[in-house]
Amino acid sequence: MISTLPLVAAFWLALAPNGEAFWRMECRSRSGIGQIDPLMSFGTPSSHTHIIHGGQNFGFDASAASLNQSSCTSCAVTQDKSAYWTPPMMFMAEDQTTTMVEPAGGMLAYYLLNGKDIKAFPSGFQMISGDNTRRNFSLQTPDPPKSNWGPADTTQDALAQKAIGFNCLDYSKAPEGSLMRHELPDKAFLDANCPDGLRLELMFPSCWNGKDVDSPDHKSHVAFPNQVMTGDCPPDYPVRLPSLFYETIFQTNQFKGQSGQFVISNGDPGGHGYHGDFIAAWEGDESFLQSAVDTCTNPSGKIQDCQLFNVDYDKASQCTFNQPSQIANVDYTGPRKGLPGDLAIQSGPQPASCGDSNVPTPSPSSPAASPPAVPTQNALPASSQSPSPPSSSPVPGVFASITASSAAPDSSSTAAGSPISTSTYTTNGMVVNEIIMQEEVTVTQTTVATTTEIGTEPTAPAAQKRAEHIAHFLKHRQSRMRRGHGHGWY
Repeated sequence: MISTLPLVAAFWLALAPNGEAFWRMECRSRSGIGQIDPLMSFGTPSSHTHIIHGGQNFGFDASAASLNQSSCTSCAVTQDKSAYWTPPMMFMAEDQTTTMVEPAGGMLAYYLLNGKDIKAFPSGFQMISGDNTRRNFSLQTPDPPKSNWGPADTTQDALAQKAIGFNCLDYSKAPEGSLMRHELPDKAFLDANCPDGLRLELMFPSCWNGKDVDSPDHKSHVAFPNQVMTGDCPPDYPVRLPSLFYETIFQTNQFKGQSGQFVISNGDPGGHGYHGDFIAAWEGDESFLQSAVDTCTNPSGKIQDCQLFNVDYDKASQCTFNQPSQIANVDYTGPRKGLPGDLAIQSGPQPASCGDSNVPTPSPSSPAASPPAVPTQNALPASSQSPSPPSSSPVPGVFASITASSAAPDSSSTAAGSPISTSTYTTNGMVVNEIIMQEEVTVTQTTVATTTEIGTEPTAPAAQKRAEHIAHFLKHRQSRMRRGHGHGWY
């Protein structure tokens, strides 16, 4: 049987048990780009460029309070005025001419509900993940199976290093697991092996000390569970928060055959200093987000399947912040000479000697001399925070579901036929691999169950080629995969 899917198709393959609920916050358009980082460089330009998504009131002195007053957000759910930002990838040619590598489809921020008794981010909460100055990966590569992890693998420093991923995309092959590779591949590898680009991934800590909404380094009030994304929280961090996971696909394939190198905008050629920032600014206080955590548990992960969320792609696509006058004339996308901020490229293994450190000038919401306000209503005893250990039993067989989005992507921000996202995650008792694309495709149904919406038959040869790729993908995924070997969430 031939089925036609309009615009957005999502493919879910069930591979292993014991998944958790989640939703995928779609931020298809950026709210801006610039040397702005109100956590690490409060009130002044940052040393390097960031791509920013979220509430319109973003700037040098942005806070949860100011973001909550935003008139719009560049993310699809109107009640989410939070700010999400990361450094972009840049391509530097041999003559030092530098161009920003454009993302495909913006950014996704996953809210993974891993663990028990999950509490919403409290009012004023903010944090970072990653270290701008890091220039090496100090652990074994590739990662050993988690069953073989020793004490050196589960220190907070080790877990933070493993929370960064660089996923090589080739939709004609079986997908790589998330957080499988922790170093930025060189250009020769990307040209030869990643025809659909590179997905940058970042996991945030999800264990909270239950009292401080921030800390002087924006890290010390939170911690990673002992398996990065899942597992047990440290005793001093008993409260489980939503597990925040960023992913952005950069179109490195657009530079195939050109001489030069890829670097992160902070001057890091190895990717070890990739990082991200987050300021929680959901509508009202944390009660709305807590309601979403408690009720938005549809296994699809689609924001449209949560009745609490108001989804408005058109408004999101038009939401941008006002660029501060100090950086209004800086060319951030290029082509231009060198990196914005005139940063030098610094390789490791020693830390970078320039750039924003992890001890920033304190902002009003994170004073160094006194701790932030303590929202005691969210504190829980440590004994209630230990999630059930993951099962290692594979699920027999494979299930695939094909669905259509209820809202078409904004054509101005994502070209037809380009990927919006690919992911590997767990949900509803299963480890899942997913591809999301913006295009019309024809899929020949084989041995999998499908749910479809009928649309207009595509005529472009690219649609048929993508359909062949999808069929190849489905065939590859009909084999069982073991957890802990680079084929599923950490």
